[in-house]
Amino acid sequence: MTPDTLMTPETIVLDNRTFTPADQKEISEWPCVVSQRPQPTITVKDDDLFLVTDTMGNISDCYLYGSTPSMGMFCRDTRFLSRLELQIEGRSPILLSSNADKGFALSVLCTNPDLDNLFKADTVGIRRELVLNGALFEEIEVANYNTTSIVFELSLSFEADFVDLFEVRGHHRQKRGRLLHLNELTSDHVVPVSSQSYKEESLTLAYQGLDGSIMESLIQFQHLQPNRFHGYTAVWRIELAAHETKKLGYRLNMFTDNKPSSTISAASTLSQAKAAELMEEQNWLQQITRISSDKSIFNRVISRAEQDIYLLLQSFGKHKTVSAGVPWFSTLFGRDSIITASQTLMLNSKIAKETLLLLAEYQGQTDNIWREEEPGKILHELRLGEMARCQEIPHTPYYGTVDATPLWLMLYAEYYSWTHDQETLEALWPNALAAMGWIDRQIQETGYLSYARKSKGGLINQGWKDSGDCIVNRKGELAIGSISLCEVQAYVYSAKNRLAEIAKIQQRPDLEELWQKEARQLRAKFNQDFWLEDEDFCALALDGEGNPVDSISSNPGHCLNLGIFTSAKAYSVAERLRAADMFNGWGIRTLSSLSPAYNPMGYHTGSVWPHDNSMIAMGLRSLGLIDQSLELFQGLFNMTSQQPYQRPPELFCGYEMNGDNSPVQYPVACTPQAWATGSIFQLLQMMVNLVPDAQNNCLRIIDPALPESINNLSFHNLRIGGTILDLEFERVGNTTACRVAKKRGNLRVVIEA
Repeated sequence: MTPDTLMTPETIVLDNRTFTPADQKEISEWPCVVSQRPQPTITVKDDDLFLVTDTMGNISDCYLYGSTPSMGMFCRDTRFLSRLELQIEGRSPILLSSNADKGFALSVLCTNPDLDNLFKADTVGIRRELVLNGALFEEIEVANYNTTSIVFELSLSFEADFVDLFEVRGHHRQKRGRLLHLNELTSDHVVPVSSQSYKEESLTLAYQGLDGSIMESLIQFQHLQPNRFHGYTAVWRIELAAHETKKLGYRLNMFTDNKPSSTISAASTLSQAKAAELMEEQNWLQQITRISSDKSIFNRVISRAEQDIYLLLQSFGKHKTVSAGVPWFSTLFGRDSIITASQTLMLNSKIAKETLLLLAEYQGQTDNIWREEEPGKILHELRLGEMARCQEIPHTPYYGTVDATPLWLMLYAEYYSWTHDQETLEALWPNALAAMGWIDRQIQETGYLSYARKSKGGLINQGWKDSGDCIVNRKGELAIGSISLCEVQAYVYSAKNRLAEIAKIQQRPDLEELWQKEARQLRAKFNQDFWLEDEDFCALALDGEGNPVDSISSNPGHCLNLGIFTSAKAYSVAERLRAADMFNGWGIRTLSSLSPAYNPMGYHTGSVWPHDNSMIAMGLRSLGLIDQSLELFQGLFNMTSQQPYQRPPELFCGYEMNGDNSPVQYPVACTPQAWATGSIFQLLQMMVNLVPDAQNNCLRIIDPALPESINNLSFHNLRIGGTILDLEFERVGNTTACRVAKKRGNLRVVIEA
């Protein structure tokens, strides 16, 4: 609008056009659009408990522009808190800042909006702190920055729908349990401390599932008690003198059938909970290999990855291993847990041991079509929520994965190479034989390990790319029938070779010879059947008719480090993966951008996955393509350094790097996510190229190479067998030197240029 424009109350001027009242009516009748984009969220986690809130620390679906139904506090696949909303005088506070840097705690700073006749905006400082430690603790501190006293109401609203995580993900149930009124909580079910319908210091929300289980969220108020309750909203009447501060808070515990749903916390206050978490984290950091460089941004990425592996550790009975990712996959997985354990062997080999032992406990014992369980098979996913307990989903556990079993065998051998743990080797030898037995039974017909869904509640695709639309040919058509993925055959090939080495240790020369022979036969057959002569590349898979699924995908990159390709074919695959239709500048896409099925926002049809790329980088390194592997590292590092908290996401969109644009986030990617975090350590392993042989008390370091962005890299407290090492790497020009700075043990270190 120009300064000299005249406007009457009946007209408006917009873009140099004058609109009459009739025009304005027409404009106003064009409806607003409600955005479906999820709101930004923050995730904090402790063991089997995680909390997803908005940036204010609230859990609410009352958004003008769309909602985020995935928010809540979850434990063992159940949402124990579906609303947590702070209001001041019935209004939402104004966010100033929020931070969840520690991973188990969230800090929020906010203030009041203009409250009409009470006081002006920005008068009250509101500081929220939420901490997880076997329970949810929150403290809210309110400060009056006025020169006179003020009085106002502050409220916290709680709700708990107790839905199963699969419901949150969109699964529809024909019937579910019912929310309980407090007067229905009998002495047989209720936790003694919450036995009254209302107590001055507590609230209880409860639900009875279809399986009869009663779940409760018990809220106990601390510091300043509420003045009144309105349903499940606690209301405080706050009086503050000038520059006075007051504190209020609560602790929320979860119970299932009178027993704590989560790991038990000894803390009774937020400060105790925070101190306990910090102490446990420090104990973890003292046990792991500490890695640092001469570049601060790189150190922040490494430090975040170390912390996130700790955050993702989760208890399952007497074992503790890495859960797959928050929020959707905070549970035990076969493939994800195994790959992450392999990626982090240099960080802490105990993760691998716990993963091997835990998955061995769940190893398939019988034939069960609903769960797709078979003797010797390693599970895909374990769920503990109401839908699993009621057999509405087969995840009790579910075994629909084709690759977890050979990957388990690979980890079994890798773990021994790093540790020379003879006791665990012996204990798991029967499980290894059972796993190989399952593989051999599956490959009898075609010679390849394949999958086809058997359970009506199971996955259509059962490799790491398990979405329904990802196994496509060059025309973009879905493959049908039993699917034999290329990388799975490489896993079987590696498992046969690695287990042959273990058979020798176990004094089973018959098995050693058999598995070596079968590996040679598989390699020859694979290079013939999977090779696409016209593309000079490897097929994604073979379909049910044995025909190649001939799209250009990232899957063959997993084969590079495992030796199944002939030399010429391996180099051809490596070169093709780095072409412009695959490499977008930050990483290699899951599917070529030239494919009719390509979608840069597709979960497995054009996106970029850090773990996928770190495995490819290892393959490039194994071929001596050091510069190419370092280029891939640099792209992934640049992407990670631009993420919130320098945390690699589960995946990001496949749009190409173009000038100064940033990597495009995938809207619902898990973060933190296990094998994305593990990729940081796998890429470090790729650089320094450690080859452990703990059985023979030797560590080989073959042609280490640092990228140009790093001059120095050090490893402290690195464990190989019974020896603890400190290693230092320094880049001078195009050469990287290594020296052993400290050694506690008699390990022989061989550095090969």
